[in-house]
Amino acid sequence: MSQVVARLGKPHGIRGEFTVEVRTDDPDERFLVGSEFSTQPDIGTLTLTRARWHRDRLLLTFAEISDRTRAEEVRNTLISVEADDSDDDSAWYVADLIGLDVIENDTVIGKVADVINNPAQDLLEITLHSGAEALIPFVEEIVPHVDIDAGTVTITPPAGLLPQDGES
Repeated sequence: MSQVVARLGKPHGIRGEFTVEVRTDDPDERFLVGSEFSTQPDIGTLTLTRARWHRDRLLLTFAEISDRTRAEEVRNTLISVEADDSDDDSAWYVADLIGLDVIENDTVIGKVADVINNPAQDLLEITLHSGAEALIPFVEEIVPHVDIDAGTVTITPPAGLLPQDGES
């Protein structure tokens, strides 16, 4: 199974360098020169020739993309690596989390609608049975247990994090 590690953003300069939206917790390990990435939509395998930080943005260059014109054509492409069995056991794929039942105090209160990549931490977007939406920080203190096999996410939100009946 492949794991999305970035989305190619706008070109930077004229030689095919990209800004990227990082979707991995360890970019310095994932983006090593010589690494190969599969793409979605499929534009062929990309081989990394350069990775550097510019201010707070990661910039990547690939052997297969040599100019700004081609970089513009493949903008918004997702790049992936094959998942490694040694990857962190507390990491999940977004697709595996969407649709899981959300449990609070032994009661199912809604479903995971999406996972939002946020600079501080990821957020679980929850659709509550009441129809209200809630954003839950995806941190161990608030989401102590995820059971993909059982189809559940257990949450222990602090007071005020979830909307009360009648709020949206």
